[in-house]
Amino acid sequence: MKSPLEQFDVRNIKNIYTINIDITIQNIFIPLVCIILCVFIYMFINLYNVRLIPIYVQYIIELIYKFIIGLVKQQIGNYGLFWIPFIFNLFNFILLCNILSLIPFGIALTSQFILIFWLSCTICTSIFIIGLLRFNLKFLHIFIPQSPFILLPLLIPIEIFSYIIRLLSLAIRLAANIIAGHTLVHIIVNFFFKIIKIDKILCIIILIPLFLILILEIGVAFLQAYVFTVLFCIYLKDTEKGAIH
Repeated sequence: MKSPLEQFDVRNIKNIYTINIDITIQNIFIPLVCIILCVFIYMFINLYNVRLIPIYVQYIIELIYKFIIGLVKQQIGNYGLFWIPFIFNLFNFILLCNILSLIPFGIALTSQFILIFWLSCTICTSIFIIGLLRFNLKFLHIFIPQSPFILLPLLIPIEIFSYIIRLLSLAIRLAANIIAGHTLVHIIVNFFFKIIKIDKILCIIILIPLFLILILEIGVAFLQAYVFTVLFCIYLKDTEKGAIH
């Protein structure tokens, strides 16, 4: 690997072509399907194997579920409880994608901007449609700030642009943090393998910051899943502004 960024490249594994459709299997497809199946099977097994005295797996799920409920109540209120199943699965999906990237030879799915952009685009578009369905055209009042009438022609386009830019900011924030952390780890690991040929004692010193960075990356995996979920809750709360106006 000549460049640290090559670990984020999308490569074709199997080229499959039909008459008018290209269904080539890429390296990000297999882990993505595996994570979705794992989440589905994981939840399905535990749903029908609930115990009064939880085992470790059930206890972890319950902790995450209680954490998500507290987060939703804090950010959205009681209205957000309706969206608990989706928010819970969204948090776990991003968390598993981030953790998968920490496994040796794992693929950082959340570093693929096109994948995360499609997710953020779908989420933001869905939130906008939800607002329109709940409040009809009154929902569009979120683009009209409370200001003197003479400033509205200038402020309304700014409000619309700031709303649309969420599509990019939600995706870039997650992808950029994952890319930066994994690139740093890759550079240090390559430096470690070069130093080990020169001085093995010095390698032990290098392992200390490498170990600390790996611990930090685990924290970043949880933190970015949390931040993405919080931003989704904040954006979802905007649908309430239709009722306020």
